Amino acid sequence: MGLYLLDYGAGNVQSLANTLKKLGHEFQWISSPADFHKATSLIFPGVGAFGSAIDGLISRGLYEPLREYIASGKPYFGICIGMQVLFRSSLESPSSTGLGIIPSDIGVFTNVDKSVPHMGWNSVEFLDPAETAHEGLDPSASYYFVHSFRAAYEWERPEVAQWAHSTTQYGQEVFLATVRKGNVFACQFHPEKSGQAGLRVLDAWLRSSESERATSLPTPRVARHPKPKDGFTKRIIACMDVRSNDDGDLVVTKGDQYDVRERTGTDGVQAQAAGAVRNLGKPVALAARYYEEGADELCLMNITSFRHSPLLDQPMLAVVRAAAETVYVPLTIGGGIKDTVDPDGTPHSALEVAGLYFRAGADKVSIATEAVFAVEKMRTRPSADGLGEGDGTSAIETIAQAYGRQAVVVSVDPRRVYVDPATYDGPYKDELVFGKPDGPGEGARQGVVLVKGVEKLGAGEILLNSIDRDGTGLGYDLDLVALVRRSVRIPVVASSGAGRKEHFVEVFEKTGVEAALAAGIFHRREVGIDEVKEALAAANINVRTA
Repeated sequence: MGLYLLDYGAGNVQSLANTLKKLGHEFQWISSPADFHKATSLIFPGVGAFGSAIDGLISRGLYEPLREYIASGKPYFGICIGMQVLFRSSLESPSSTGLGIIPSDIGVFTNVDKSVPHMGWNSVEFLDPAETAHEGLDPSASYYFVHSFRAAYEWERPEVAQWAHSTTQYGQEVFLATVRKGNVFACQFHPEKSGQAGLRVLDAWLRSSESERATSLPTPRVARHPKPKDGFTKRIIACMDVRSNDDGDLVVTKGDQYDVRERTGTDGVQAQAAGAVRNLGKPVALAARYYEEGADELCLMNITSFRHSPLLDQPMLAVVRAAAETVYVPLTIGGGIKDTVDPDGTPHSALEVAGLYFRAGADKVSIATEAVFAVEKMRTRPSADGLGEGDGTSAIETIAQAYGRQAVVVSVDPRRVYVDPATYDGPYKDELVFGKPDGPGEGARQGVVLVKGVEKLGAGEILLNSIDRDGTGLGYDLDLVALVRRSVRIPVVASSGAGRKEHFVEVFEKTGVEAALAAGIFHRREVGIDEVKEALAAANINVRTA
């Protein structure tokens, strides 16, 4: 008897397990339908696509037992997909039938006035401000959302509105952030990825008595209309490039225009260290430090050249597991997310590789070279929009199908190349923008072709690097960032070139990107994350306060 966690076989459920352990709560996993009868409280941490969740429940014989458990009146806490499955259906997977406990359907965000997925930190607003029991929620805090589909707040429909507990606004759309009625409490955001604010939500629910969890009263129904501005914040991301040094240890390094080895000194002083991999610290220790300093998200990029399958890279998997035990914000992992073959000839799909990282504690995976191959292949299959058609086999498509597009980041690495329009006869000739020496250039335009392609294949976010600006400290390539931001309707992360806190203000004000990433200036403590956020707040740019 006691607290159980429901794992339907997809997504990062390890992070919730780590969070509960940190908070001092014991739990067991639902491993068979019979376990529902043993549970006195149940948490369903859903990460992935609606259809995959329903299929996973059905294939494991858990669908009807879950419905029966909720109907029994015992406490239920749903997270993300764990909230959405309570509804009748979702436009994400029209052929899949939800539990139908809430008599409404999950719709999709419009991307006319904003990027989709809704990926980042946002605030919640209570429907009953006079209520004292807010399940640990704080209207002044920010919580981490990552979803393309949402439950609209239908205040005109009493049978739906009675479930509403709090709302969030993204762009001009108001949707349900939390639902609560009787024994059911569920949230669209991820409390296990929402820092201390999210941990308080989980802890408040778990420290209340089981009778209190099972007897929530409906929230009064009130009208709610969009405000002029939502509570969505800009994200500051700390990135760690991880690779083996010459002694075989995994270290965080940083390159200058992608060269990660120390440069030879001209006076012989640096001769002993010349050519060694630049060592800026241990990845787990740096991840913990950046979490404490207020980073909104962390990236671990494995830049080691794989001699074997990433599935055999146990040191990197150990790093992911250890980092997930110490940080409670989103974690993106990159490197080796592709179809591979073990030395013994055993094949592994990119989906399998990604799944292993998700199970270790990652929230998103970053794909680079494989995305280029996928777009080149797509362009051989004609389509009306000129981008081509995917065939459903690429890493982007297979991972997005199983886990949702919000789990797939594509890292793009353009370099400026200037060509003469009168003589150029290379690839993408009809799509190039022949810029001036200070303009985007061919590299940027080919990058646009790539990002448009991966967006169509199912990527949920673009990580936009710049080989020319990497390690220079000259600021982000604003022309490049703005060009890509205008070209896609999914979130864009600006990377490469940050040297001062003012560069972050500049990239947000002049390009409209959703996030900005930096590495070296954070590793060397040249600029603090807190300094960056203070500068952004002073410029009236909305940021999360840790």
